[in-house]
Amino acid sequence: MKLLALESSAKAASCAVLSDGEPLASAWQATGLTHSRTLLPMAADMLENSGLSLSDMDAVAVAAGPGSFTGLRIGIAAAKGLAWGAEKPCVGVSTLEAMAWPLSHLGGILVCAMDARRQQIYNAVFRCENGVLVRLREDRAISLEDAAADLRGLEGPMTVVGDGAALCHDYLLAAGIPCDLAPAHLRLQSAVGVGMAAWRIWPQGAVSPQDLRPNYLRLSQAERERLARERGT
Repeated sequence: MKLLALESSAKAASCAVLSDGEPLASAWQATGLTHSRTLLPMAADMLENSGLSLSDMDAVAVAAGPGSFTGLRIGIAAAKGLAWGAEKPCVGVSTLEAMAWPLSHLGGILVCAMDARRQQIYNAVFRCENGVLVRLREDRAISLEDAAADLRGLEGPMTVVGDGAALCHDYLLAAGIPCDLAPAHLRLQSAVGVGMAAWRIWPQGAVSPQDLRPNYLRLSQAERERLARERGT
């Protein structure tokens, strides 16, 4: 089975092709350019340079959240458009789980952290057992204070990964919780991890393009402000 995987949930944008869970090709950049400008051209170039086409793919996988609202919308829209035109199913996966898979060989505890602003992170926690991830905490939006209190009770070496890893790592160390920071080349989200996560739920996790939905975990700022205005009236 071949998957085209897309990742645009945070600063980095990437795409990859995986065959039976193993990467065949990938492209990645975190240059600050908008994902709407980079993601689809990057995928097209990768496929062409690899001698592959969308028709060779069995599905289109994408990081469905949590993450940047704009970034998720771009990735979801790209996956829907590609899959719809090629008559392929989609596989949406947890951004947090996807970032953990490339580090599943480490052993111990993986703390996945995305910066959600205001001293909060999007977070999930996994234990690595013989290269397989065992989920310990569901995807959540949580304050750094509450995350530290929760993580204090976990046993085993702890590694922090994700675009919010440095923020979380520094907070945990200041709170007296020993942990390591994932190496820079494996720290940020990547489409390879998206493909690895998607392969493990194929085909049960496949949906039609029209049924693919983002998982924001919390309301956007505009929605929060609207609710605040309504409560004040």
